Amino acid sequence: MNTRMDRSRLHIGAYLLQAYARTEQHIKDVAESGVDHIIYVHSGAYDTFDLFEKYGLGVVTWGPLPHWGGEGYGYVGRMEEKFPMSRYTDPAESYKDHPAVWGLDVGDEPNAADFPYIGKIVDTVNAMYPNQFAYLNLYPNYARVVENTGDEIKSDLGTMTYQEYIDRYCEYIPTDYISFDFYLYYGMPDKNYPEYGLGVADYYENLRLVSEACRNTGRSLWLVAQLNSPVPEVFTSVNQMRFQAFTAMTFGVENIMWGCYTSGWWTNQVLDEQGNKTEQYEKLKQVNKEVRTMADEYMKYRNVYTHFTGLKTLSYYHFIEEKLKQESKDSVNTGVFFDVKADNGAALTIGQMVSRNNDGSHALMICASDDPYDFENRSYNIVFRAGCKTIRAIGGEGEIPVTVLEDGSYSVPISSNKGILIIAE
Repeated sequence: MNTRMDRSRLHIGAYLLQAYARTEQHIKDVAESGVDHIIYVHSGAYDTFDLFEKYGLGVVTWGPLPHWGGEGYGYVGRMEEKFPMSRYTDPAESYKDHPAVWGLDVGDEPNAADFPYIGKIVDTVNAMYPNQFAYLNLYPNYARVVENTGDEIKSDLGTMTYQEYIDRYCEYIPTDYISFDFYLYYGMPDKNYPEYGLGVADYYENLRLVSEACRNTGRSLWLVAQLNSPVPEVFTSVNQMRFQAFTAMTFGVENIMWGCYTSGWWTNQVLDEQGNKTEQYEKLKQVNKEVRTMADEYMKYRNVYTHFTGLKTLSYYHFIEEKLKQESKDSVNTGVFFDVKADNGAALTIGQMVSRNNDGSHALMICASDDPYDFENRSYNIVFRAGCKTIRAIGGEGEIPVTVLEDGSYSVPISSNKGILIIAE
């Protein structure tokens, strides 16, 4: 893929940097928040791009190419009629490049009816713009499918199932990544909400399905996650952000993109509409710091499977059982790690990983998944056996002591919504 993005690194992005937030101090603040790229800054913002380059930031820009997606301007299935290929090839002659521009946006949440033509667009853009990649983001699995439209006049996905949506993407669109958005806290349910936990069930299944497609086709998993909120009275918490990021890492995510840094959709962004920091800035900075503390070691490994333990202890397990096409186990055995579980039976999401350079080492990326809505915070231990290998553990604050118990098994402390990388060398 044509890119200035160093794909050996885990990347953290954010959506939208509006014109009111583009002073040098604003750009410096972006870098200090742990974000390394911004999605959607107009291609003509060269002064801003100069500042991006100064602070080591990248941008996925819009402007040179038509933006397509969603309802497709009433042309679903007829994208070529609305945007002929000349709309993508002609701008290349006058396109003014910049070292900070990593990618070019070509659409968001398209209908599968347009995938064959979008595939041709991606090939064309990657060929015509040698320093950039074509960026396309997909719907989540709670978008409308053909079978549930009833009297509605359209379907979001254009397929009978989300599985088919992803399968058709992989068939027609030659990106080396799959990017999708999922806004877990859209409804912000409490424990009395009738469908409390439904979002978590959908989130697990969405990650499971897309990560499987990525493994099967050699692609990278990218996620647009929720930082803001749909109502002014509720702010997404640090623990809710942790849950999204670390759960995605258990599925092998390589690019986490937060929505939104400045105004775009909803409210409670990182910056308000005067360009001032909200309480979300320090939350973003904290979670990004924790992710980055593990990132270098994490990226030495690739995900081969993701396991669930303890899900049956959750009050909303009936939703998970209905949605998730994978069994929750009492403990996990990988052939290297054995009897992996929480010592109190709490829910864990466990990513099984192997060395990218085939040095014989293995890893587990684990998220403490017992409290994704951040109602209470608990501390407990991950316990496991692992033969005679050297064991290390890395959390959001750095190396974590690994205790050897009397029976020779290992114990590592963790608390709700945090992530930990356990390495067997």
